[in-house]
Amino acid sequence: MKYRTLLIVALTFLALPIFSQVAPDIYYIQFSDKAGSIYSIDQPEAFLSQRAINRRQRQYIPIVENDIPVNQNYIDGVEATGATLLYATKWLNGLTITTTDPAILAEIEALPYVVVIKGLVDEPLKQEIKEKIFFKNETVSDKQTTISSELKGTSIFNYGNAYTQINQLNGIPLHDQGFRGQGMVIGILDGGFQEADTHIAFDSLRDNGQILGTKDFVHPGGNVYTESYHGTMVLSTMGSNVPGQMIGTAPKASFWLLRSEFVNSENVIEEYNWVSAAEFADSVGVDVINSSLGYIDFDMPEWNHTYPDMDGNTAICTIGADLAASKGILVVNSAGNSGDNSGFPYVGSPADGNEVFSIGAVDGNGDRASFSSIGPTADGRIKPDVMAMGSGTAIASYGNSFSYGSGTSFSSPVTAGMSTCLWQANPSVPNLEIKFAIMQSGSRVLNPDNNYGYGIPDFQLARAVLTSLTEARTSEKLALVIPNPIASSTKFSLLKDTNYSVIIFDAMGRSLFEIEGDKSIENDVEYELNNLKQGFYMLHVQMTDKEQNIKIIKH
Repeated sequence: MKYRTLLIVALTFLALPIFSQVAPDIYYIQFSDKAGSIYSIDQPEAFLSQRAINRRQRQYIPIVENDIPVNQNYIDGVEATGATLLYATKWLNGLTITTTDPAILAEIEALPYVVVIKGLVDEPLKQEIKEKIFFKNETVSDKQTTISSELKGTSIFNYGNAYTQINQLNGIPLHDQGFRGQGMVIGILDGGFQEADTHIAFDSLRDNGQILGTKDFVHPGGNVYTESYHGTMVLSTMGSNVPGQMIGTAPKASFWLLRSEFVNSENVIEEYNWVSAAEFADSVGVDVINSSLGYIDFDMPEWNHTYPDMDGNTAICTIGADLAASKGILVVNSAGNSGDNSGFPYVGSPADGNEVFSIGAVDGNGDRASFSSIGPTADGRIKPDVMAMGSGTAIASYGNSFSYGSGTSFSSPVTAGMSTCLWQANPSVPNLEIKFAIMQSGSRVLNPDNNYGYGIPDFQLARAVLTSLTEARTSEKLALVIPNPIASSTKFSLLKDTNYSVIIFDAMGRSLFEIEGDKSIENDVEYELNNLKQGFYMLHVQMTDKEQNIKIIKH
C-alpha cells in the first residue's frame, strides 16, 4: 500500500542519527522508539477524540503505532536536563526544544533513547526544511479583477464580493441544497489571526460557537489573534457570513485556528510546528486541513531546498501532510506563489505531497495567475491538482472592512471550504475519493498539465462523480483494486474462478491494455496498473453476462 511505502520511507529517514538545530537555539530531538508507552492502540480513546476515532472508522483506517503519543518518560528525561520544551511530534516521534547551553545538549545526546547527529549546517542529506513563502507576491487591494459577464448568475444567498469565486467552482448549488459545512470541522494552519475575534465577518462563527478553539505552536500558550492578519483573510474565504458583503465557501462549518508559522523569521522549526499542529488537528477530529503555507528557501542559502527535494517524500512538512491524509483528513494546501520565478517556479513543501490536495490560482475569468506555482514535482507528478480563484479573491481586511487579495493562499481555502461542503453532502466516502472526484470534475481532466493541473473544478459534477462511485460500490463486484487511488504497490484481484476480459482505458477512452483469461491474469493486470503514469483511468472487467467499471486514479 502507498501509506506503508510512505511510512517505510519516513522510518528509514528517521532512523538516521539526528541532532539538528532547526532555528537559532532551537533543536529537534529524535527519539529511537515508543517502548514502554502507557498508551495502547487498543485504547485510542486515551489519546484521540471520539471524532478522530469516528473519522478513522468511517474510512476503515486502523489505529497504528504512530498515533500513540511520544513516550512521556523520554520527554521528562529531556526536560530534566534543563532544556525548555516546545512541542512533541508523535508521527515523527521527536521533540523540539530550545536551549543556549552546550552542556545541556551534551546531556540530551547521552540519553539512551535519543539518536544524535551534528547540526543542520553540516548535514549532507539536507533533509531539514526551509522558509515560509506564503506572503511572497501576495497583495491586498480594494479592487477586484474585471470579471466576464458570462460568470454572473443568481442564488438564494447574497454572496456580495465573494460571488465570483464560489460561482466559478459551481459551488452555489451545494449551498442552495443546504450543504454549507454544518457538522464539519476545518483546521487552519497559519501565521496568525488578528481581528478574527472581533471582525464582523465572523460574528456568526462566534455567536454559534463555530470557532471550536485555538492553539499556538509558535509561542506555547500564546494568543493566536496577534502578529499576522494572514490567517484572518484565509478564514474569511471560508467562514465569513455577512449577506450582501461576503459569504464564504463553508460558512456553517466549525473551525480550529492553529498557529504554526513564524511571521518575522524563516526557520526550519516551522516545518516541525506544522506537523505538530496537524497532529493536534487530527486528535481533535478535524475533517479538513487548510494550509496556505509553503517551504522552499531559508535565510541561510546552504539550507535551501533544491528541486530534487520536491519529490513528495523528502520534506518533513510533506511527510507530515501525507501522514495527516493517511489518518483520513483532506489536506488542502496552496501551490505557492513562485510561478513567475524563473529560477524556481515549482510547488514547494507540502504542496508536493502525494496525497496533498494542491491548489493553484486563477483570476475571475479562469486565467492562470502568473505567480501561481507550477509542476511537475521532482518525481514527475502533475501539480497543482486543481485551480481556484486566487487573483482578486474577496477577503476580510482590517477594521471590519472587506477587500480583495491575490495569492494561492486564497485559492486554497476557497477550495477547502467548498470541498468541506461536498464531503458534508457525501459523508460516507473517504478523503481521497473526495479529492479524486473534484479532480475528475476539473475543466482540464482530459488534458491536465503542470500550469493548471486538472483545471477548475465543477462541484456539482464532482458530486455526480461521487454518486457514480457510490453506486458502483453497491453493485456486484467482479474485481477489486486496493488501494484506489493507486500507487506503486496496488493489488488487483478477480473474485470468481472463471474467464474474464480486462481492459484499461485512459481518460480519453483509449484502450491502453487488454487481456483475457482466468484468475492467472491477475499479475499481468496488477503490473500494468502499477506502471501507469499519473492520471485518471477506467478499468473494465467483463465475464460472460456481467461487467464492472472501476474508476481509478494513479498518483
